[in-house]
Amino acid sequence: MRKLRRLEDLLPHLREGRYRLGPHVAKHMLQEGFTELDVLRALEWGRELAIYPEDQRMLVLGYMIFPPRLKLPLHVVLEYATPRHVDIVTAFIPKEPYRVYSRARLAAILRFDGALEEVRWNRPKEAYPAWD
Repeated sequence: MRKLRRLEDLLPHLREGRYRLGPHVAKHMLQEGFTELDVLRALEWGRELAIYPEDQRMLVLGYMIFPPRLKLPLHVVLEYATPRHVDIVTAFIPKEPYRVYSRARLAAILRFDGALEEVRWNRPKEAYPAWD
């Protein structure tokens, strides 16, 4: 049986820089406007919402703090299959912060991201004169 790990077991890896950011988290960082530091701080002060031992993953609820009084929730999914580092699979600003997702729903979130699937940069047509 796989070893069940807790958030406090993974925090030393994060503090020492032994983590990898997945492409999904990078996409959400661009789309939703948070940084790698926001993710790490949310994990440092966060709490486990759910552990998925079959996938060796966990869902963490943390917060991005913006002084003086703004606090935004951030969900972070960690994968701890490799003992020497932690993978930050995804992070996103949830609509329902205290909702715990099932394994199937979490997989669907990772697979199909709805309207957030694609980043597009739009400019006026005049910015592309060669396309006329």
